[in-house]
Amino acid sequence: MTGITRRMATPPVYDFARTVRALPMGHHDPCFRIVDAAFWWTTRTPYGPATLSLRRDGTDVEAIAWGPGREWMLAQADGVAGVRDDLSGFSELAQAHSVVARVAKLYSGHKIAATGRVFQRLLRTVFEQRVSGVAAYRSYVAMVRYFHRVNDQEPAPGPLTTLMLPPTPEMIAASPYWVFHPLGVEQKRADALCRLAAVAEQLEACPNPAALTQRMTALRGVGPWTAAEACRAAFGDPDAVSIGDLHIPHMVAWALAGQVRAGSRDAGPAARKGDLSPADHRMLELLEPFRGHRGRVCILLQMAGLRAPRFGPRQKIRTFARY
Repeated sequence: MTGITRRMATPPVYDFARTVRALPMGHHDPCFRIVDAAFWWTTRTPYGPATLSLRRDGTDVEAIAWGPGREWMLAQADGVAGVRDDLSGFSELAQAHSVVARVAKLYSGHKIAATGRVFQRLLRTVFEQRVSGVAAYRSYVAMVRYFHRVNDQEPAPGPLTTLMLPPTPEMIAASPYWVFHPLGVEQKRADALCRLAAVAEQLEACPNPAALTQRMTALRGVGPWTAAEACRAAFGDPDAVSIGDLHIPHMVAWALAGQVRAGSRDAGPAARKGDLSPADHRMLELLEPFRGHRGRVCILLQMAGLRAPRFGPRQKIRTFARY
């Protein structure tokens, strides 16, 4: 099946590389590739599998899509490239703090991409819950490769043969827990992913971040952190704040208030679902002047490397996959 092409004009200030590099999980995400300055992504659209290639060409971005879902993919290409990202009013808001103003100017070309796909992002986001990034990455990659094998190595559309299609929600929902155990994923996260897979069609149909957040957080094992990560990736939501993150509250407190720690990450023994920890309360307080772009501020602070000081040895990466 031949590819179809679309050319898109870019904003006057636009950093293509930084924008698309935020989408893969690590440097070797099986569903993404960067080859010869071109960005590649394969996914499952409402109309079937599709692969997208994006390449900077002067002041434009050239998009080529293959597969049964290529027309849907091409229509979403400007979102994936970050061209839809609306920074209206952010320059004025950024002046509320000198650090934010500085990083906003330094990374003014970075845009927030919007893939339009929810479940593919959840495949990695659930695995990232309360474990190290390295452990989450290993489990995610192993999961994509496992389902690629059991699905008879279904090829991704297009000419790049190294891409792997992500598993379908049906594959995940039908899988018992013991499938995920050798991948280093305990039953709690595996069950949460299967619950999300069972309602994936409804999640993909949510029209906006608010509806998606409400639908997701109604499920057991899914909190505001997972919902924010999904909203930012699918809708390009610039206000999505990852409440419950282990590091972001301290980073915000350090960068914006000079505090080494934002507070305790524990909301208390009687905490109910949705209760905020003292660290999250402090983070949201500091981010309030940037409402509408609070998630964007967190991204810019991370890009600038403004991490809070860390004390003590690194946590050892452990896995029970072989036991």
